[in-house]
Amino acid sequence: MSQSQSLRGFATVNYFADDVKAARQWYGDLLGIEAYFQRPDADNPQYVEFRVGIIDRKFVPKGAASVPGGAVIYWHVDDAAAMMDKLKAMGAREYEPIIRRGDAGFITAAVIDPFGNVLGVMYNPHYVAKRLRVDQQSKTNQQYWLRKRWSSRTSARMAAGSCARCH
Repeated sequence: MSQSQSLRGFATVNYFADDVKAARQWYGDLLGIEAYFQRPDADNPQYVEFRVGIIDRKFVPKGAASVPGGAVIYWHVDDAAAMMDKLKAMGAREYEPIIRRGDAGFITAAVIDPFGNVLGVMYNPHYVAKRLRVDQQSKTNQQYWLRKRWSSRTSARMAAGSCARCH
């Protein structure tokens, strides 16, 4: 284990619910995926994970607030207004209306999910720009390895005299 004391990123975000099955269904519908981890089992879940943990409210840390508040985790979205419409149509209540944060393009909003958790959404132009750079780098790397693979296979065929395109 590294001796570094830096925060490396969120390992998970936990949302608490009295009805974990209903929360599993709601977040599955929202995220468009099924939970990949459930304990003790799918029929009697006390913990469900999508990279977002949904935990039976009986496991809330002692002294935790019983009303929405505290830190807000903002999920990046491409269209904050459309996502707010979707969340409200799914039964969430507006917690913070859409707010344009200055002139740099940041937009935030938040809802209270049907289980009492605050869920923030944010359009962040820096997130989009970084994602585009990562996607472009990934595409460049993929093209490099495809060319390298094709080149090494073609070289091997040429050496063996079995490359029809090479003669």
